[in-house]
Amino acid sequence: MCQVDEEYNGLEKTPAPTLNKKCVKCKEETAVLNIRVNDAFCRSCFKEYFIHKFRAMLGKNRVIFPQEKVNVLLAVSGGSASCAMVSQVQEGLSRDAPKKLRFLPGIIYIDEGGACGLSSDERQRSVAQLKKIFTETGFPYFIVPLEQVFSLPTSVLVPGTSDPDWSGASYKIAVDEFIREKQEVTSGVDQLSLDDSVCAPEHTQSLHRLFSSIKTLTAKEDMLHTLRQHLILHTARVNGYSKVMMGDSCSRLAVKLLSNIALGRGAALASDTGFSDTRYGDVVIVRPMRDYSSKEIVFYSRMFHVPSAFIPSLDTKTPNKSSIQHLTESFVTNLQSDFPSTVSTIYRTSEKLHTALPQRSQEPASKCLLCLCAIDTTVDEASALHATLVSERLSQIKPHESCDGVNAARCCGEGQGCGSTGPCSYNRSLLNEDLKTLLCYSCRLTVKDVEAVSTLPTYITTEAEKRQTRSRMKMQISEYLLNDDDDE
Repeated sequence: MCQVDEEYNGLEKTPAPTLNKKCVKCKEETAVLNIRVNDAFCRSCFKEYFIHKFRAMLGKNRVIFPQEKVNVLLAVSGGSASCAMVSQVQEGLSRDAPKKLRFLPGIIYIDEGGACGLSSDERQRSVAQLKKIFTETGFPYFIVPLEQVFSLPTSVLVPGTSDPDWSGASYKIAVDEFIREKQEVTSGVDQLSLDDSVCAPEHTQSLHRLFSSIKTLTAKEDMLHTLRQHLILHTARVNGYSKVMMGDSCSRLAVKLLSNIALGRGAALASDTGFSDTRYGDVVIVRPMRDYSSKEIVFYSRMFHVPSAFIPSLDTKTPNKSSIQHLTESFVTNLQSDFPSTVSTIYRTSEKLHTALPQRSQEPASKCLLCLCAIDTTVDEASALHATLVSERLSQIKPHESCDGVNAARCCGEGQGCGSTGPCSYNRSLLNEDLKTLLCYSCRLTVKDVEAVSTLPTYITTEAEKRQTRSRMKMQISEYLLNDDDDE
């Protein structure tokens, strides 16, 4: 039996750092930093170690292939992790790199100041600071305000067709083709110039109404993440990018894993925290920084002068208990300070996760309307979720002498008159309950905190009404449809 007070004392016993400690790799130079216990590096060895880890992550997973020349979009938030990712891509494309990266990237930054309550001057200063960083890289860049979600098409919510498999013998052919065409492609990259998107005043007002109608900070952060992903996805598709690199570090993914479990996203953990996320079909999300801890990234950025920018977010200067995401981050960070293996243990657990849901149809109706993951609410009647849904439905039904039990709550809630000679003929406008049937469990909780569904962007409500209409039409003609088991 463990004796906590006598042997462990509740803390991990780590040796105190000592001066003049030699580098664990070269055994000659004096170490300048200690990443973990007995992992002390000198300056040059730490840089080599940092670069090698980035290359090894891309090479081990083999998701980015040589034929994708201008098809990799770097999603940058301005923080140290995403800026370090841009620095590693620059390092891999430099002339003196032993094995160059075989793609030409672009950069995208989503300006979230409208949702975070920043003034116009603060947003302009942040954009100017990041624009200077992006210009120095020489990569084409996109600066997209979050308000642009109110002008997105409904096709954003439709999963695209995935790219063909380039593994095996065709991989070498693609490499040879890339080498032959590289000079032609490289000659035109430096001349690319992209104008910044301009947000209309009515879009800014719509964004304010949307986030003002969301009750909790937890739902606001989740909605912000969803809208940001939709903008990145749309930009990647319009400009021909088939891969998007995210700067999620090991520490960030550990927090994301625990917070997503608390938010009811257990079925989508493999997609949310894995190296690659293929839920969108034609655009794959890649996380090459997932092996780096925040400590390593901060050390590298400080020692080698990687520029970054601090931009306030929704949870800036808020108490720890203001949202589930912020509380989880505080919990993991405080636990990591006393138990240095906390983050790595959570992270290694995420590597073993796989999607438990069976492969379903690629039709849009089988995907969640917001996060585009498989809908996980199709459960047995004996489940706790089904009991909760039945309880909610029964509590919302209002008695009406001319309404049937299914439509009573909706028609009476809208104040529509019901015909006495037939079924309820209420106005079929989109309601909160209608939207829930198109969402996964976690997104249902988010939409539940939205006071008015009408404040959502138009492309979401339009797609929701389209799916509802198709579902009603399918029910009406269901008796005339042939099943797959029927004989021809």
